Amino acid sequence: MDNVNVQDLLRIIESGNSLFYVVTDNEQSTERIVTQVAARIKGAGSPFVWTCTEGFIREGASFKDTVNPLPALDFAIAQPGSATFLFKDLSNFWANNPFIIRKLKEFAVRARSKIIIVIGEEETVPERLREDLVILYQGIPVVAEIKAHLELLKGRVPLLTQACAADPELVGKLVVAAQGLSLEDIERSVGAFNQSQASSGSEIVRAFFETKQQIIRKSGIMEFVVNDTAMDHLGGMENLKNWLQRRETAFGLDNISSGVNMPKGVLIMGISGCGKSLFVKVIATRWRLPLIRLDMGVVYGGAFGSPESSLRRALRTAEAIAPCVLWIDEIEAGISSQGFKAEGGAASRVLGSFLTWMQEKNAPVFVAATANAIEILPAELLRKGRFDEIFYMGLPDETAREEIFRIHMKKQNIDPSGIDVGLLARLAKRFSGAEVEQVVKSAAFEALADKRPIVEEDFLAVLRKTVPLAVTMNEQIGSIEAWAFKRAVPASGQLNR
Repeated sequence: MDNVNVQDLLRIIESGNSLFYVVTDNEQSTERIVTQVAARIKGAGSPFVWTCTEGFIREGASFKDTVNPLPALDFAIAQPGSATFLFKDLSNFWANNPFIIRKLKEFAVRARSKIIIVIGEEETVPERLREDLVILYQGIPVVAEIKAHLELLKGRVPLLTQACAADPELVGKLVVAAQGLSLEDIERSVGAFNQSQASSGSEIVRAFFETKQQIIRKSGIMEFVVNDTAMDHLGGMENLKNWLQRRETAFGLDNISSGVNMPKGVLIMGISGCGKSLFVKVIATRWRLPLIRLDMGVVYGGAFGSPESSLRRALRTAEAIAPCVLWIDEIEAGISSQGFKAEGGAASRVLGSFLTWMQEKNAPVFVAATANAIEILPAELLRKGRFDEIFYMGLPDETAREEIFRIHMKKQNIDPSGIDVGLLARLAKRFSGAEVEQVVKSAAFEALADKRPIVEEDFLAVLRKTVPLAVTMNEQIGSIEAWAFKRAVPASGQLNR
């Protein structure tokens, strides 16, 4: 189950299950659901909530000698009649404790009208327990839950009521802005809006967006990319631009920006410095979506647990920011056929987790993956259907180079009227976009250092001294181009497929 909710949890309990493990990183949200479930079970009342510091607490009352896990389980088993028990820290104790495992197995057999729900941040269930319990996941609230909660908050927060009255479409906008947030995060955002005494509906939308930024910063795994890259920053790349425009025409830019009819994603491979990262930024800007960057090196770094748990945490965070663009930079660094040999089971599990998420994700997360060496990626990742399209970004042709020269001259406030930009583009044969940019910057620096206006000779001097990457790594680049010839859509030029 992707998202634990009251109705589904009740249905599973009514099917005869009494022992559950919920994978969640939001204890408050899960406890709220368990409390609502317990209230609907005849005779159960409020749940008994256990922590390793206080033992069982129920409606403010504590119970002696229940701090340690084994006495706490004995207490749960001994309670007469219907009861619900929520264990918050038990998963930290059960891994190497056969006594805890045995008591839970006995509870599963003898529970009758009692329920135990264990929660934890990772799916660390002992193998011997898996046949006795149901594993669930606490996901993000669905649209209907968000809308219902916002309607509830309207009755409590006068400023929200006033803002919705002033803008009849505000609730719909807030539902879109709040997608991916927990109900607790939504309440905090509305509270911040209320305290600010703002009256504009756009202010509460901004409050939701700021909450999402905080979630990214707290995750530590990903980076929020401040981005204002526009389409006119791209030189060439006709096929990529056409791909964007056709989807905007088909689905509507407003629908894409709100997460409706969001495309699945693209994989962009090619030579370093040719604009892969730039195009990802353009996607986010054009579709008016937040851009978050995931570094696979951090996933494997170990600072946030195992690679599999780090990836799951990152993907959950991406869903919490949705609708958004998830930029997986240099994806081959973490998901590659070579990685299988180097990392063994971990690499296989990371690939499996990522592919499953790509296949089944419901949150509007557009995945933009970039790779410098796509030939080492496993075939499972490249098969049709994983991404909407696979693009190859090669060296820019002469027309694209001239366009790139003009783009960077404009950024440097250089007047191109006295410069033969076409000549520069011809002389910069086999230069990447990044190398063209550096030529412009170096020429501008030389003129600035001499305290004089820039002239064409400044560009020619830099070009004469520069050896492009395509020359120094000719064989490697030739191999990449050969691999991509019939396997990917070229980013520029004529499309003959």
